[in-house]
Amino acid sequence: MPSANRTVDTTLCDGRHFSIAPDAQVDFTALPFPDNSFPLVVFDPPHLRQAGSTGWLSVKYGVLPDNWQDILRQGFEECFRVLVPFGTLVFKWSEDQVRLRDVLSLTDRSPLFGNRRGKTIWVVFQNDRMDCHEAV
Repeated sequence: MPSANRTVDTTLCDGRHFSIAPDAQVDFTALPFPDNSFPLVVFDPPHLRQAGSTGWLSVKYGVLPDNWQDILRQGFEECFRVLVPFGTLVFKWSEDQVRLRDVLSLTDRSPLFGNRRGKTIWVVFQNDRMDCHEAV
């Protein structure tokens, strides 16, 4: 299971309180939702390959496992599976340690457009494939 599937309640090294308390915890490589469930999905997976186990970056964002390519490939597949036909996937990535082009090569879908602000990039896809979903 990806390292970001977690709850956290801690104090950061600078004394600030930090909490992650999602309404639901699910594995983004095996989403527990039927096909065609959502018109919009936001996919914001961990983006770090290396970070100290107790450092604030690791605590805040999680760390990708060694098989990160397989994990992200499965994540993209699941996001598109649960999207309705012509639904929207918003993908967030930070190029701190892995380039966006290396991540986008893990899906055969092409983004419609994106926006870069520093190392953080937002990319928008449309689920334009009816052949992988039954129409609802």
